[in-house]
Amino acid sequence: MIDTRPLRVPTFRRTWIGNGASYFGFQFTAVAVPVQMFAITGSPTWVGLLGVAGLVPLLIFGLWGGAVADVVDRRKLLLCSSVITWAGTLALLIQALLGVRSGHLLLALTAVQSAGFAVSSPARQAIVPRIVPERLVPAANTLNYTTITAGGVLGPLTAGVIMGVWSTGTGVTVAYAVDVLMFTVTFWATWRLPDIPPAAHEDHGEKPSAGLRGILAGLRFLATQPVLLLSFVIDLIAMVFAMPRALFPAVAVQFGGGSVVGWLYSAIAIGAMIGGLTSGWIGRIGRQGLALVVAVVGWGVAIGLSGLADHLWVMVLMLALAGAADLVSAVYRQTIMQTFAPDRLRGRLQGVFTVVVAGGPRLGDLRAGATADLTSVGASWVGGGFVAAGLAVVLACTSPALIRYQSEPERVDAG
Repeated sequence: MIDTRPLRVPTFRRTWIGNGASYFGFQFTAVAVPVQMFAITGSPTWVGLLGVAGLVPLLIFGLWGGAVADVVDRRKLLLCSSVITWAGTLALLIQALLGVRSGHLLLALTAVQSAGFAVSSPARQAIVPRIVPERLVPAANTLNYTTITAGGVLGPLTAGVIMGVWSTGTGVTVAYAVDVLMFTVTFWATWRLPDIPPAAHEDHGEKPSAGLRGILAGLRFLATQPVLLLSFVIDLIAMVFAMPRALFPAVAVQFGGGSVVGWLYSAIAIGAMIGGLTSGWIGRIGRQGLALVVAVVGWGVAIGLSGLADHLWVMVLMLALAGAADLVSAVYRQTIMQTFAPDRLRGRLQGVFTVVVAGGPRLGDLRAGATADLTSVGASWVGGGFVAAGLAVVLACTSPALIRYQSEPERVDAG
């Protein structure tokens, strides 16, 4: 079963609660925005453009936020960036209350939210090795991802009920209001963090910088680490080609609408949550690179099979299997990055990680929506899943550094 030892650390426990509450609330917005966009435009392409609106701020502020996280107190950075995210959510609530029907406004507010997330995420993840012992980092990451996926289950399901009970206009308004309220828990958890100043600067090393020089220093380090590069590339493959969420509003209509959209948006998280609750084995795997590749291949195959389903329950089941594979992939990618990077560079590399992890699904939204309009929803969904699985196998065979990677404890024992 899941390893809960990191919860004995009070600082981590509060952060864990705050992150879980925040993600639960965010899921209401994650469902409401594409539902509102599809109701306004009737086009999967416009829904896919939400991914582009979120991607551009991620590319800019994710890298910059990671550099800043290495030179300022990470607690203060989290507080400032959280205000930006909360302001974007509040603006979504206001436009819903006013009955504004503008796809362009939804794109703009999505960009604001993405900017706040991009700045906060590198700091939020980079503090984990500072508040728990290194041997507990995989367990801490698993707890974080499991809680996030629990929110990803309960949030969309509850949002789906809201959409089924009320009209689209009232439903999205209620969803945005829940997100605004839940975000206050995150403020509380962040406020209770201790000061987390930058790591002590080495006299012979390069002085950290929050500007372009600091970002380039992190990228230079990344360029010398093939395992890190490959872990980023394989995640991009999985998300760009096999993320079907931009298709969920259209598929929900085919199955009758209403609460169906909640089941579709929560299905992947259901599997990830179950995978997390039975994840005690994850920290005992030494061949983390090989396990990562297997998980990504499993994700792609399960997504492809889910697109072939004629019944909702079969589709949800296959999406859940994909979610379990994604949980394993996410934990190993995060753990490899955190243990590879020294603390003085961890924020910058976490910024790159944020761009990849959060940007990949947004590119996937655009790919899925555009492909669906050019071909069909089924072709976009099924084809993307199997292509991702195939490309992951090709990458592992042509660049074996990742599948040869072993975690540090196993390398020490072997020596």
